[in-house]
Amino acid sequence: MNWKKIMLIVAALALVAILAIRLSGNKKKAAAKLYQYNKEKPVTVGVDTIRMINATDEGAYTGTFEPNRETRISADIQGRIVSLLADVGDEVKPGQALIQLDNSLLKLQLQSVNVQVEGLETDVKRFTILTRADAIQGVQLEKAQLGLKAAKVQQASLLEQISKTTIPAPFAGVVTAKLSEAGAFAAPGMPLLQIIDINQLKFTIQVPEADLLKFQLHQQFSITPDVDPDRTLTGKLTMIGSKSNPGNSFPVQFQVRNTAQQVIKAGMFGKVVVSRTSLKKEIRIPASAVTGTADYAQVYLVKNGKAVLQPITIFRQVQNRAVVTSGLQEGDVIVVSGLVNLFDGAFVVIP
Repeated sequence: MNWKKIMLIVAALALVAILAIRLSGNKKKAAAKLYQYNKEKPVTVGVDTIRMINATDEGAYTGTFEPNRETRISADIQGRIVSLLADVGDEVKPGQALIQLDNSLLKLQLQSVNVQVEGLETDVKRFTILTRADAIQGVQLEKAQLGLKAAKVQQASLLEQISKTTIPAPFAGVVTAKLSEAGAFAAPGMPLLQIIDINQLKFTIQVPEADLLKFQLHQQFSITPDVDPDRTLTGKLTMIGSKSNPGNSFPVQFQVRNTAQQVIKAGMFGKVVVSRTSLKKEIRIPASAVTGTADYAQVYLVKNGKAVLQPITIFRQVQNRAVVTSGLQEGDVIVVSGLVNLFDGAFVVIP
């Protein structure tokens, strides 16, 4: 064998040996830097003792605020609109004039009728005197009296028509839409303005058939508007629907007084939370204490200073607590905090 080839092989083997030694040293250094968890070291945890409590049936229902009253204002008689006395966003009082129609022709007709009434009243007075003196026949007095009655009816009709040319607000509210303008022609039934009343509100939710017995007429419930979740309104239950919608839910309606600043607007959303306590006992634990999956839930029990995994069955969740139907019993101690480094069989310390 050529000595040159032998030297190359020796040099290659030496290089491989040096690299292996360095890699082994680096591996030891990296392993030394890694955190080695001591499984014998106790884990500090927070615990809670299981107690049986009265079962409560809670549910939150989302609903919509609606105006107490809403109407579109129209004229009772036809005529040209002279002026609209309110604009969108204006607050109006009951009886306040909102629309003025042209009544100039009606006033002229009224003047003419007034003249007729005055003349007929004079005739009635004169014919009464002459009839008593047997100067004229009584039939003339009767004709004058009938003519006066007809003129007064016409007079009252014109006064009524003139009064209807001024269209008032039917209730206190806010103008939400202006549907016509000055100079346009108004006709009976044609909407001109829209106003709503939000001093009082209706709050409507949809309740499944199974939950309908939670609601009784005239009961009061707490309602929280989404726009101001820190505010609580009191709603009186005024209506429970007699017919379900296609989703087999029934409308349930509450009467709610708005805030002084009318913070709640029509169309906003809110929630009503219903809670009902029964004599039945149940176990509730913090949802944060549950590990595993929904189909295979577990908790850590504390037994003889160790954490022991315990399978449980969860019936439902109420807010941040889980209702447990099996796997736990009264007096059990479960871990509710400090689960990060916890494992089955770990030693635990309760501060």
